[in-house]
Amino acid sequence: MEKKLIDESRKYLMNTYNRLPVVIRKGSGMKVWSADGREYLDFVGGIAVNCLGHCHPKVVIAVQKQAQRLLHVSNLYYIEPQIKLAKLLIDHSFADRVFFCNSGAEAIEAAIKLARKYAKDQLSHDKYEIITAFGSFHGRTLAALSATGQEKLQKGFEPLVQGFKHVPFNDINALKKAITRHTCAVMLEPIQGEGGVKMPEEGYLKEVRDLCHDHNLLLILDEVQTGIGRTGKLFAYEHFHIQPDIITLAKGLGGGVAIGAMLAREHIAQSFQPGSHASTFGGNPLACAASIATIETILEDGFILDSCSRMGQYLMNGLEGLKKDFPSIIANVKGLGLMVGMELTRPCANIVDLCLEKGILVNCTAGNVLRFTPPLIVTEKEIDHLIDILEDIFGGLV
Repeated sequence: MEKKLIDESRKYLMNTYNRLPVVIRKGSGMKVWSADGREYLDFVGGIAVNCLGHCHPKVVIAVQKQAQRLLHVSNLYYIEPQIKLAKLLIDHSFADRVFFCNSGAEAIEAAIKLARKYAKDQLSHDKYEIITAFGSFHGRTLAALSATGQEKLQKGFEPLVQGFKHVPFNDINALKKAITRHTCAVMLEPIQGEGGVKMPEEGYLKEVRDLCHDHNLLLILDEVQTGIGRTGKLFAYEHFHIQPDIITLAKGLGGGVAIGAMLAREHIAQSFQPGSHASTFGGNPLACAASIATIETILEDGFILDSCSRMGQYLMNGLEGLKKDFPSIIANVKGLGLMVGMELTRPCANIVDLCLEKGILVNCTAGNVLRFTPPLIVTEKEIDHLIDILEDIFGGLV
């Protein structure tokens, strides 16, 4: 059965992914099962999407109830779950207004448009440039890709959208030098995810915030991967004692259902008026119902965020132990909450394959970084099993 499905996938789908040879058919909590019935422990979590695990009962029930009531009506009308979700996000963030869409890339596109529109409305007609960081990843649509600081991802899609400038992450002096009279915003990931779980140095984001304030620039934080509890707080910016002007969300926002959002302060959001921007499916009733259930579960059960911080540290401690045992293989361990990276001294694709053979799902990013973004409900026992598997694999490589 599984081989047949894989063969048909290779025949009918565009070849845009290097897929692992497994068909995931169902999931529950930290576990998934293949079409052939094999069980896997999931430390990918849909790439930081399934924050409450697979098929969390509260999310499933919310989706079931909403599906029986209303699936789609469009933003030509007011949508009750959308209104409730917007209030929930505003009540627990710095922001005053929300725009809903369907993905992280769409949220980034909305942020880019809002930043430019606000700058032209309130500052100057020639302010349009946005500074981002090398190593960043902001999405695959053309403007989001142009904002992304990875040339390898941009090759073949030129000419890129103009108006983006890239500087080294963690280099405040380079950022200062990059600012011109055309600059309207700085856009950064609090932690670079696809860039290899690269952490901000102490004080860096505070310096960026101050620099933006001094130069009347907007600070956009791309929290598509770090948001919704992933780092042990609802939003990653809370760790760094700053408040942005705009943030983007997606991934964990729907607990497994596709939804994106762009949040902004009131005076900035006012630059979007009817006709400025739109999304047919953005904030649809089904996705909003899933998101409400996800966020309410995280907020109402304070244990989840506390557990995320504790389990993240427990995971990093386990990986640090492996680093001591295998210094020729493991170069560094880094992360925050349950967004953890283990940098290897070699490419890590084969490690992903070996983990799959042993019933563990992990992810490789930036070529040599094993990325762990499990559901926030992961336990010590499950982390111990991961560490044992990795120890066995690394032991066979020495």
